[in-house]
Amino acid sequence: MSVTIYGFKSCDTVRKALAWLDANGVAHDFFDYRKQQLDPGVVDDWFERAGWEAVFNRGSSAYRALPDEEKADIDAGKAKALILRDTNFIKRPVLDTGNTLLFGFKADPYAQATGK
Repeated sequence: MSVTIYGFKSCDTVRKALAWLDANGVAHDFFDYRKQQLDPGVVDDWFERAGWEAVFNRGSSAYRALPDEEKADIDAGKAKALILRDTNFIKRPVLDTGNTLLFGFKADPYAQATGK
C-alpha cells in the first residue's frame, strides 16, 4: 500500500507520523506544502470526503491570530480561501490512503488505515 502524507518537516507531529510509517514499512509519498503549492482540487477533495471542519485547524496559531471579524461565519468557502492562503490552517499531518483520510497522528488509526 502506498499512501500520501501532507504536512511540513518542521512539525513534530508530522515527524512522528513519518517515523511511524517508516518503522512499519508503509510506502509513502510526502507532500511538503511549505515547499510545494497545494492544489485547490486537493482541498476540495478533502472537504468532500471528510467535511471542511475536519480539515480546518481552529487550534492553530494562524487561526488564533485572525481578527474576530474574520473568524465569524467561517464556512467551507472561507475555510478553503484561508487554507490556500496559509497552510497552517490545515490540521496536520494529513494521511490519505486513497480510501481513508486521517488528520493528526495516532498510531492505532494509522495501523488500521494502513493494515499494519
